[in-house]
Amino acid sequence: MEDFEDFSDRPGVAFVAGGTGGIGAAVVRTLAARGSAVVFTYRAGREAARKLAEEVKAVAAPAVDLTDEEATARAVTGTAEAYGGIHTLVYAAGPHVPMRHLSRVSPGEYRAQLEADAVAFFNLVHPALPLLRASRGSVVAVTTVATRRFPVRDGLSSGAKGAVEAVARALAAEEGRYGVRVNCVAPGMLTDGIAGRLIESGELDDAALAVTRRNIPLRRFGKAADIAEAVSFLASDRAGFITGQALGVDGGYSV
Repeated sequence: MEDFEDFSDRPGVAFVAGGTGGIGAAVVRTLAARGSAVVFTYRAGREAARKLAEEVKAVAAPAVDLTDEEATARAVTGTAEAYGGIHTLVYAAGPHVPMRHLSRVSPGEYRAQLEADAVAFFNLVHPALPLLRASRGSVVAVTTVATRRFPVRDGLSSGAKGAVEAVARALAAEEGRYGVRVNCVAPGMLTDGIAGRLIESGELDDAALAVTRRNIPLRRFGKAADIAEAVSFLASDRAGFITGQALGVDGGYSV
């Protein structure tokens, strides 16, 4: 990994929500390698959080359920108070999403998905806005390329992630006057993260994977590290004139 040291002169920390997931852990490692102090949250993976914190000398915040508005706000503001501010907020959380036709998804299940993803994102970003204004910082949300090119049976994910992207664009329009940038990274098919779990579970069988690979111009799947590189770039000053965008990191799938 090339050493850019993008964040070595930034006061405060990068706050990564969902730091023990495949993508989240890669983001934590990349931001730390680029010179940022990092605090990350997790929901249940305490041992994974401990190992990651030791590996990259990051700080694992107490477990937090992002659907809990008050607990999430305490985690955000408490981190800023303890570490001198937040310069980057990364939303890399979200539950495992089964691939099912929308006709087989109940309204209750859809509502729960919105709570666990779109509402969770707002719970995270809202208390951080005053802190990001103070640091002239940025938000990067990890979403999905399925908001651009829809793969069948992915509506449960793309519906909630589409809401995240819409809110991110609105925040970019409203918060830019304070120097705050808000962007998204939209992964395509990966060999790790949620896509990796779908492969392991058999929800994506060999035939489906072959079709998916043919639909990707680069004819291969990506890795969590590819997403982390995009997140790090958008959070850095090298992307200082970029806001309100959703960068597809998908091997060309959305072309």
